[in-house]
Amino acid sequence: MTAPDARSSGAQGAPALTERQEARRRRILHASAQLAARGGFDAVQMREVAESSQVALGTLYRYFPSKVHLLVATMQDQLQHMHTTVRKRPPSSDSPAERVAETLMRAFRALQREPHLADAMVRALTFADRSVSPEVDQVSRQTTAIILDAMELDAPTPEQLSAVRVIEHTWHSALITWLSGRASIAQVKIDIETVCRLIDLTQPHSSPSGD
Repeated sequence: MTAPDARSSGAQGAPALTERQEARRRRILHASAQLAARGGFDAVQMREVAESSQVALGTLYRYFPSKVHLLVATMQDQLQHMHTTVRKRPPSSDSPAERVAETLMRAFRALQREPHLADAMVRALTFADRSVSPEVDQVSRQTTAIILDAMELDAPTPEQLSAVRVIEHTWHSALITWLSGRASIAQVKIDIETVCRLIDLTQPHSSPSGD
């Protein structure tokens, strides 16, 4: 399955960025991730991001109207990198449910290695209002693409897409509870494996002979 590509614009349907604009956007996202990884949400100050990425402050605000917009876009960018990594080394399990659980735990452990960055991005998602909907939608589309790729599914049914949404919600919720200290990694793994069993319930079954 081909993942949705949200790299070239801040919102679906927006004009594609030029090569120079895309390079500038990448510098901004890199600076945002570095600052967040060092000090979390509060460490990401727009003036410092502009200085670190070597763009004018006004230019930064044209790309990202607020810190929340920037950090949600940073999360989409991080998920995109994870997706690329997973494609290079896909999960090996035979069961779609096991492949999805393995993939999501790999993504979770990648975020676990950068807890300040993970916390900053999740806080931004929590704070996001309607003005950030395009960026939030990109995060959701990227997560959905990761799950569908792990399922090795090109044409999901409505029931399968519903299961994917529930899995996605559970993964994000597990991330929040872990970051807040209310769940251990072991509990997160159990929750992810449990919700991924929904995939088995959506698998098409052959009709009994004689139907």
